[in-house]
Amino acid sequence: MAPPVDVFAKAREFERLDQLKAARELGALPYFHVLEGPTLPVVQMEGQRRIMLGSNNYLGLTGDERVKQGAQDALNRYGTGLTGSRFLNGTIDLHVELERELAEWMGTEDAIVFTTGHQANLGALGTILGPQDTVIADSGDHASILDGCLLSRAKLRAFRHNRLDLLEKRLQQAQEDGGGILVVVDGVYSMEGDVAPLPQIAALSKQYGARLMVDEAHGLGVLGARGAGASEMFGVEDQVDLRMATFSKSLASCGGVIAGSAEVIEFLRIAARPFIFTASGVPAAVGATLAAVKICRSDEGRELFARVLENAAYLRNGLTELGFQVRPTASMPDGSEIITPVVPVVVGDDWQAVFLWKALYEAGVFVNVAIHPAVPPGGALLRTSVMATHDSTVLDQALAAFAQAKQGFEAEHGPLPQPS
Repeated sequence: MAPPVDVFAKAREFERLDQLKAARELGALPYFHVLEGPTLPVVQMEGQRRIMLGSNNYLGLTGDERVKQGAQDALNRYGTGLTGSRFLNGTIDLHVELERELAEWMGTEDAIVFTTGHQANLGALGTILGPQDTVIADSGDHASILDGCLLSRAKLRAFRHNRLDLLEKRLQQAQEDGGGILVVVDGVYSMEGDVAPLPQIAALSKQYGARLMVDEAHGLGVLGARGAGASEMFGVEDQVDLRMATFSKSLASCGGVIAGSAEVIEFLRIAARPFIFTASGVPAAVGATLAAVKICRSDEGRELFARVLENAAYLRNGLTELGFQVRPTASMPDGSEIITPVVPVVVGDDWQAVFLWKALYEAGVFVNVAIHPAVPPGGALLRTSVMATHDSTVLDQALAAFAQAKQGFEAEHGPLPQPS
């Protein structure tokens, strides 16, 4: 009889363990660093002032007094938690108001609020799709989309990032699969900061009888005149069947939403397991989100949308002038440049990205490191992102730190990839 296999063996044999150990020994581990205060343009992190260029707090609302008051009021009224699912005892009037506000903002018939963004994708995809269906996903889609596709047991046909010719090929193949077809893409891709070509994707989906879902996690509160995301910016809201967004980016809180037709949302309310069997988000998170949504829907919101994109363009131009390879932007049909708050600096090699991160961290700037599998092999990058509340003085200080870090890095490790 063969000896039993230790199910925990993988914890000792995981391929990344040696890299993790080496990075720790070099003092170059870019993850799990501890914040000692709120996520503002400049933060206190591990005993030092650091410019924050690694947050999704795009509108800077985590520090807004009205958002904090919304959280405080909900905490005082409902306590620290609801101790049950939305399906049972976990729905409060703030949920109902928030869902109404989100549906109106996103221009849909209805909306359903989940405890986290991950659960929103898991709940929607895992419930709507079944083993008889086909789901077509961009290779750059967020991990929660892939998790939802796997949970559904639908046939998964992926296509290379933003390759419309391959999308059409997958749609043609899906015609032979039988069952329904759902195309799922991000509006703004979280690592690369680029956008999906939604007009063409919507047209292809319609041509082949597929439904279309867009993840607006990094687009809501940023793109479009109303800030309703990439679907609004491209003018295709009426061609997108389902939209998802999270509250942990522009909305300064935690949670997720699925917005769409009333019949689909009602179906999710009574059938989505990640909705039914998860405790409702804490009242403070719901109260903060609702306050942030109201700001976004006001005239002030439009000013914040413009400001965060101005800051992104400023940082992008500054990094390019310093000789960093920044991922190129896309264009609207009228030729205008599409800017998002995510400004990725391409490094290529995983270890070089880690060492450049370390140089920046020591110079007082925090950014994110994305290595495989978050990006393709050999595509390591530093993911920087801005807030509406950054100002040119702070961004200039960050750019000076980038110049210093680049000079020191290249003296020791050789040249970084140059702008193409």
